[in-house]
Amino acid sequence: MALSNSMTAKLQDLADRFEEVSALLANGEVVADRRQFANLSREFAELEPITRKFQRFLRLEKEFTESTALAEGDDEDLRTLAEEEAASLSHEMQEEESALRTLLLPKEAKDGANVFLEIRAGTGGDEAAIFAGDLFRMYDKYAEGQGWRLEVLSNRPGEHGGFKEVIARVAGEDVYSKLKFESGAHRVQRVPQTESQGRIHTSACTVAVLPETADIDHVEVNKNDLRIDTFRASGAGGQHVNKTDSAVRLTHLPSGIVVECQDERSQHKNKARALALLQARLLDSTRRQQQSEQAESRRNLVGSGDRSERIRTYNFPQGRVTDHRINLTLHQLDEVLEGALEGILAALGQEHQADQLANLGEA
Repeated sequence: MALSNSMTAKLQDLADRFEEVSALLANGEVVADRRQFANLSREFAELEPITRKFQRFLRLEKEFTESTALAEGDDEDLRTLAEEEAASLSHEMQEEESALRTLLLPKEAKDGANVFLEIRAGTGGDEAAIFAGDLFRMYDKYAEGQGWRLEVLSNRPGEHGGFKEVIARVAGEDVYSKLKFESGAHRVQRVPQTESQGRIHTSACTVAVLPETADIDHVEVNKNDLRIDTFRASGAGGQHVNKTDSAVRLTHLPSGIVVECQDERSQHKNKARALALLQARLLDSTRRQQQSEQAESRRNLVGSGDRSERIRTYNFPQGRVTDHRINLTLHQLDEVLEGALEGILAALGQEHQADQLANLGEA
């Protein structure tokens, strides 16, 4: 039982970096720089679990080698004990190796982000709105159990209860990593309160879980991305303006945005103003792009809201919840609607990790 050479080399590099970061954090000059200290502290927290796990695996590997050597000796009693110990160590090493593989999987940059949770009634009229209210309560209960903060940003109540639409912000630790698989169409099968003949109706709601993007208040402009042209200003300003190349035109090559400024007599001041204007336009462009990407992400996540497009079914007559993506069925409908989502979310996360390992060729 041993790690592959490539995996061992990668883990050793991470362990070396962990030692380097530890030494830097102990450096007084680094500690004085708040930004660098915060970045290093974050890196330390990310590297520590995998480094400790790797160190434990190496200790187990050494003990396993020693036990295997003893198991080849002449003393029968000692050989038996060594074989038992080697078997136990082998099992522990397998568990540690599995944990290391999981820790090595690339993490999504937004896993630690807060989220916007959007629930909208789809097919099913009043019953869909009532179900949207049930789903919102389910997520509210789950968030409470996780110690998260849930804040309702907007809602449109249904005529007979629930919501036609409700949007909330959920803030806390690793919110997106746990809720990111909830996006899609959720279907309910039950007898509505308004149904006089006891017939089972099928309704649907869409759920979108969108990671909160960092607020953009500044855009850095790389000087290498700029073409700067100077020319003589036109219009009012007197003889000085018309006889010197004080006007400035900036062209941002990656985006194609062009700004000009010729208000000041000083070329330096015109350049500063043009740069400020360019940053404002780039900031506006970036925000518009984020909004567009979020709208596209929402469309991809939730589908049309039709009953046939579903990721999960909540069947009241049978008291079951079925997640169709992983063929998981739990006969715990009441508990799930009270916020007991751990079983479903854990299974979805494990399936996702298995897919990642398969894609890396390490399954």
